[in-house]
Amino acid sequence: MQKKLTIITLIIALAAICLSVVCLVKPPRQPEQPAKDIQYVMYLGTNDKDTNAPVYPEAEAIEKAKEILVKHFGGYTIQTAHGGWVGDNDTLYQEFTIVMYLSDTDLDAVHAAADEMVDTFHQSSVLIQENETKTEFYSGK
Repeated sequence: MQKKLTIITLIIALAAICLSVVCLVKPPRQPEQPAKDIQYVMYLGTNDKDTNAPVYPEAEAIEKAKEILVKHFGGYTIQTAHGGWVGDNDTLYQEFTIVMYLSDTDLDAVHAAADEMVDTFHQSSVLIQENETKTEFYSGK
């Protein structure tokens, strides 16, 4: 009987040691955090790069930008803005600008859309910002 108790005590002690090691090695589960995401913001000027005249009327420019965004990303979030800069000859240039916000994508896809925008809107470039964000689709309690 004494030998049986010693074996049972030894088994319980080994189980306690194993459980302690697992608790030390595996940290406690942390609450789920919103996923980190990269948000791309694109700024598309709508004046021709050579003539500085609008390529399209504002409403048509927005529709063309929407078509490109749907084609490349399946949707869009856009805002309109007006940008301005002083050129080499101290002339103030101004243009209608479309600002586009993109998440759940990658830089290659953003570049592909920007390539099409450069061609469609006859631009020298499209300004692209890359911002680290946390994304959460919240549905209530």
